[in-house]
Amino acid sequence: MAAEGDTLVSVDYEIFGKVQGVFFRKYTQAEGKKLGLVGWVQNTDRGTVKGQLQGPISKVRPMQEWLQRRGSPKSHIDRANFNNEKVISKLDYADFQIVK
Repeated sequence: MAAEGDTLVSVDYEIFGKVQGVFFRKYTQAEGKKLGLVGWVQNTDRGTVKGQLQGPISKVRPMQEWLQRRGSPKSHIDRANFNNEKVISKLDYADFQIVK
């Protein structure tokens, strides 16, 4: 039986604020990889950044905190929305991608 922190989860996110043109996607990818997460990050036409995180819940939580509070050095985060969180049996991605 896996420990609770090892439970794999998937969660969608959208970040609002000054998050485009400030290397937000690059820093998000780097932070996700550092934590051993997989998923993707993409700019939207609405000026937000959205994506999906997948990995152990013990690593997803610090990434959510990072997305909500830190981001890239020049970003200014107004709010972060997280939804569609669910337990998954396996990862859907091999790594953390920046989607153009």
